[in-house]
Amino acid sequence: MSLTESSAIDIAKTASLASRRLATLTNTDRNDALTALHDALAENRDVILEANARDVEIATQAAESGDLSHSILKRLDLSRAGKYDDMLQGILSVRDLADPIGNVTLKTLLDDGLLLERVSCPIGVLLIIFEARPEVIANIAALAIKSGNAAILKGGKESTESFVAISKVISGAISETQVPEGSVQLVKTRDIVSSLLAQDSLIDLVIPRGSNDLVRFVKNNTRIPVLGHADGLCSAYLHLDANPDVAVKVIVDAKTDYPAACNSLETLLVHEDALNSVFPLVAKELMDKGVCLRCDVRAKAALEGISTPAGLLQDAVDSDYRTEFLDLILAVKTIPATGPAGSAVEAAMAHINLHSSKHTEVIITETKDIADTFMNGVDSAGVFWNASTRFADGMRYGFGTEVGISTNKIHTRGPVGLDGLTIYKYRLRGNGHRACDYSQGDRTWKHESLPL
Repeated sequence: MSLTESSAIDIAKTASLASRRLATLTNTDRNDALTALHDALAENRDVILEANARDVEIATQAAESGDLSHSILKRLDLSRAGKYDDMLQGILSVRDLADPIGNVTLKTLLDDGLLLERVSCPIGVLLIIFEARPEVIANIAALAIKSGNAAILKGGKESTESFVAISKVISGAISETQVPEGSVQLVKTRDIVSSLLAQDSLIDLVIPRGSNDLVRFVKNNTRIPVLGHADGLCSAYLHLDANPDVAVKVIVDAKTDYPAACNSLETLLVHEDALNSVFPLVAKELMDKGVCLRCDVRAKAALEGISTPAGLLQDAVDSDYRTEFLDLILAVKTIPATGPAGSAVEAAMAHINLHSSKHTEVIITETKDIADTFMNGVDSAGVFWNASTRFADGMRYGFGTEVGISTNKIHTRGPVGLDGLTIYKYRLRGNGHRACDYSQGDRTWKHESLPL
């Protein structure tokens, strides 16, 4: 990894050349680099945390003055319980995954001596633009190296001290391995972003990680394919037969485990027949943890009989159901048993498909058929049954770590791990075979599928 101030085209050319070399390395070579990366970050923990503390101090002042959101501040702090260790473990988890490169997914004998294979291969050069989240540097370096991709990283100004410290450590570690140092480059200056986004002949994929404004800026200013999501507007539907214990555990965890995360719950849809049974139990647990409930008229009325802390029960407005709060705020809406959209589950699906950002949605029910209908009908990257939205995470999916979350409907969706950073190519082996022999009828196709 190198910290560079070169021009955009020179950075992109360096990455492109490095990607060609990376694609030829063995899995052992790439794994050795990840071991070196992990060990160097572990040995330099104190140095990196000191640098991160300087970033956090400046960011705290900015948050207090209203110049920085508190959600970004939370994402910035590497000293948060277990965060640094999770970063280190993520590198080892990626290292220990199967090699994603060179896997044959199709093998066809076109004719005697003419063999076609479809083989997984790296995408090439990745441009990752992120805000806060200094651990992203290590996560992406590990994923890029393991998947044989070169990566160009641009961090936000709020994490400058952290990513400079991390980049120096990673650069020293990689220089002692077979991985080209130019495989992972960090750029500091903000002005260079627009120029990098113009390098569509050298950069193969852009991955923005940060605010809605960042993602939309990237999508509107490049011809390079973009993988990512602007919002994490996750919803849960509480069906009439929901198990109360399951409902409380799942919904409270989804909202309060880490409210600033993109996979935290933002909207709760409640079947009208659950308003006076399961919903009050859920609402009480949420408010006991400081969650402000913004309810429609019927949901608010259902809570009149329970003690509610001052200020935590409010009237909802339409925009609440389209808002990613990233805070201890939850919008609540009643779903009628029947209506213009059909049954309650159909109405819940219709609401989610209209308002959701297509990240992750949950249904709480004891009925498999209802759950299956919901999971088939909701058009999101993740659809869960009786499980918290917080499981939508690369580490928790067993991907080692993730480069981001994709709500796209091409190539890859959900947490993007190694498989999402690979594509495929077709390899054909012949022995002087000519296409004209088949068009003229001299030879006939076999098209015989072979075992992988």
